[in-house]
Amino acid sequence: MSLARVLTRALVGVSAPLVTVEVHLSGGLPGTSIVGLPEMAVREARDRVRAALLNARFEYPQSRITISLAPADLPKEGSRFDLAIAVGILIASQQLPAASLGNTEVLGELGLSGELRAVRGVLPAVLAASAAGHSIVVPDSNAAEAARVREAHAYCADSLLSFCAWLRSAKAGVAGAADVPGVVRASELEMPGISPRALPDLADVRGQSHARRALEVAAAGQHNVIMVGPPGSGKTMLAQRLAGILPPLDEAASLECAAIASVSAQGFDATVFGLRPTRAPHHSASGVALVGGGSVPRPGEISLAHGGVLFLDELPEFDRRVLEVLREPLESGRILISRAARQAEFPARFQLVAAMNPCPCGYAGDSSGRCRCTPDQIERYRSRISGPLLDRIDLHVEVPRLPHADLRNGTDVECSASVRQRVVVARERQLGRAGKPNALLASREIELHCALSDTGQALLERAVEKLGLSARGYHRILRVARTIADLAAAADVGDTHLAEAIGYRRLDRALMPAPVFNQARMAGR
Repeated sequence: MSLARVLTRALVGVSAPLVTVEVHLSGGLPGTSIVGLPEMAVREARDRVRAALLNARFEYPQSRITISLAPADLPKEGSRFDLAIAVGILIASQQLPAASLGNTEVLGELGLSGELRAVRGVLPAVLAASAAGHSIVVPDSNAAEAARVREAHAYCADSLLSFCAWLRSAKAGVAGAADVPGVVRASELEMPGISPRALPDLADVRGQSHARRALEVAAAGQHNVIMVGPPGSGKTMLAQRLAGILPPLDEAASLECAAIASVSAQGFDATVFGLRPTRAPHHSASGVALVGGGSVPRPGEISLAHGGVLFLDELPEFDRRVLEVLREPLESGRILISRAARQAEFPARFQLVAAMNPCPCGYAGDSSGRCRCTPDQIERYRSRISGPLLDRIDLHVEVPRLPHADLRNGTDVECSASVRQRVVVARERQLGRAGKPNALLASREIELHCALSDTGQALLERAVEKLGLSARGYHRILRVARTIADLAAAADVGDTHLAEAIGYRRLDRALMPAPVFNQARMAGR
């Protein structure tokens, strides 16, 4: 036959739309043309494919070869279409049987010798093929990704020659039935185990009981948190221990995090599959580095932190315009990157942990009296963080400098494993009640699950009035109070839970009159 169709997958964000590679042989001067919005790496496939076919002892047709990548309006990039183009040429030139492929999709880059090389974004392609009920063949160097989708019919080949031998087999019509060297089912391979990553333990933190408690509340309800304190008070140390007390990821969330890593520049790492990611970009990072982008959109730091922790140390040192790009993802949990030629959407449901000093020198309010910053300097320093961004952070925690005696004579404190047990129980209570962590409760769900007593409502209204909180800040206090109640195994939100939640608005409390603050403290006792 002179026409062949082969199924493969493109890569758009973290999705893998189906692409049909159509190969047509016709009379005329020999030549090869590729149509369907191919970028340079795709157009160069004709030279790689020709060399791979000849070195694998196949014939390259001396005909006019037209290769169409459909749908034609979808931009195609990368070398992932090499194998599909090569197989299409072999079927069109009758060097392979036409019925051997069926609904099997193929993916991979070809070396000039015919070997199959790894490509980006294999995991999203395997997920999409499995959802469509198709089998898929990928390079064996991508086996670790393909094997993570247990229900998928994914196979790994090491070369074009072994893949073609698999297709020629009498049983190749039944995916994986042929016993051909060089082609194996991904699920049958021995995959590398999860690396026993030693997470920092909360027991290393001396003192700071208030900050430790806030970290537990943040982990239980998936709340964003900012810590304020002088240099060396333990803010970074605390932030690095949040991941160790978070609940484990389920299978679906692990695959979603792995799919983001698969399409990123860092690639998929099988040894960290199932572990919550932690990202800590430097304060010189640009907005594109945080949200992602480029001519071909790639995920940024906020997407790579999806399902895990994004730690921003020295928050006011970030460019203000860079910080503002966090506002929409903090609310929606997704980031849409738009370019002139294409759009890509990436998940970005991360837990923000930020740290900052109280003033430019770092010692405002410290008992040592070392601060010499003027009120105007302190105001300008804090104004680097906009009100709308601060409004989206649930917990504002003060981390004071500890006396040296407390550091030297530190008492035994709870380890991360002990705190994690309470966090997991509280999170399960939230999932059973609303199907989501408290930080994601909608307005109607807050009214349903965060009802207050008359005294609690009066306390909250007075705090909102004096602090000048927005409706968003009002709702965030209620969400935090609900999490505190869950940690206490309480069915309803009590006044003490609410008072503690109000106490976690440290940066709003700068304008809070003493009577209101003292009332909250007394209610929390």
